[in-house]
Amino acid sequence: MEKFNKSRHARYLLNLHIVWIPKYRKAVLGPYREALTDILHSIAKDKGWKILAVEVMPDHIHLFVSVPPSISPSEVVKCFKGQSARKLLVKFPELVHQRDYRASFWAPSYFVASAGDVSSETIKAYIEGQYD
Repeated sequence: MEKFNKSRHARYLLNLHIVWIPKYRKAVLGPYREALTDILHSIAKDKGWKILAVEVMPDHIHLFVSVPPSISPSEVVKCFKGQSARKLLVKFPELVHQRDYRASFWAPSYFVASAGDVSSETIKAYIEGQYD
């Protein structure tokens, strides 16, 4: 298996760790864990992205996904949060009837960090050692 992904003009290894929460960080995801995991996998498959790991906790989601460099991290988050909320609320209409989730299901904030195959310290040492 090849270590790097490739597109027409680039070879890349861009993995994003994304964490987001339901509105008011309510612990409502437990009963929908399996369905939400399937929804996230279907979104990634439709976009041609690869989910490396996913964990749905009762009050937050951890997603580790590989994406091409042409897609910004904010676009990846927007896609996963927007589509997953819509698909989850369609599949489980009882969530729509809860007062808190009529306008939006997810909180507007999120965490995202990029990760590759080496640590930041290794890259920094490599760059700083170029003229040594």
